[in-house]
Amino acid sequence: MIQAQMTVNEVVHAFPQTMPVFAEYRIDLCCGGVKTLEEVSRRHGFDLAVLLDKLNHAVAGSAHAR
Repeated sequence: MIQAQMTVNEVVHAFPQTMPVFAEYRIDLCCGGVKTLEEVSRRHGFDLAVLLDKLNHAVAGSAHAR
C-alpha cells in the first residue's frame, strides 16, 4: 500500500504502473521525485487522499490484470 510519507521516486520504483497517475497530476520524477507525496500534494494543492486512492488503485488494478 502506498503511504503519504513515501517519496515520488520510491513509489515509481516500487510500482511503475503508477506513472500514468503522476503524469495526470503533472508530478515530475526529476525535481519532485525526492519529495513525499504529502509534500507534493500540499505544495500543488492536490487532495492527498484522492492522489493516494488513485495510486493504490493503479497498483491494485495491475495486480488483477495479471
